Amino acid sequence: MKAALIIIGNEILSGRTQDKNLSYLANWLNEIGIQLSEVRVIRDEEKAIIDTVNHLRSEYDYVFTTGGIGPTHDDITSLSIARAFGVELEINDKALAILKEYYKDGELTEARMKMTMIPVGAELVDNPVSKAPGFKMDNVFVMAGIPSIMQGMLEGARRFLKGGDVVKSMSIDVFTPESNVAQALTDLQKKYDDVEIGSYPFSKDNRFGTTLVMRSSNEKRLHQCDEELKELMKEYDTNY
Repeated sequence: MKAALIIIGNEILSGRTQDKNLSYLANWLNEIGIQLSEVRVIRDEEKAIIDTVNHLRSEYDYVFTTGGIGPTHDDITSLSIARAFGVELEINDKALAILKEYYKDGELTEARMKMTMIPVGAELVDNPVSKAPGFKMDNVFVMAGIPSIMQGMLEGARRFLKGGDVVKSMSIDVFTPESNVAQALTDLQKKYDDVEIGSYPFSKDNRFGTTLVMRSSNEKRLHQCDEELKELMKEYDTNY
């Protein structure tokens, strides 16, 4: 099972705001057997949202969007999703009831009413933090950009998700430059085509090294690969 993430927001692309949702979502999905396979960061522009959503929802089992569902003028994600699916955007009675209960008299302003506007046919995704819900439209999950709210919405989305085999990982650190082990990794990858092998350079205590990461849903093969890799690394690092 594979998923894509669309991060929506001019503030992300300008550098004013640092995205904190990507790593959390990737780890959260992996724990239930869904692999995050693609991420795109786009502006708050209707056409960009429509085109990106329509492309990715046909390519992946699930698509998640973050950002652009708040009360301000530039929060256009909900409207764009509605237009991507060719449906109307209108006040959702359940969303309205939730916000009427949450806000005191006079606090449910016209701006906040915008958060009750949901594409026709969508299912609400609970928001335990600030109550204004996200929603699910077919295989597209539309969530807030604020990390604490997005994380709460993910738990609300869990009931809609069907996971696959959980991918597990193992890693070792080798104090040798990445280029020294490149050929050995290439040969090992050919042997273990069901294990994803990655290499990531690092520097520690003025020494250069490489972190080798193995990922697979086949735990037996993962351990076999780990043992063989450690044996190969004895040539480069005496710790093995």
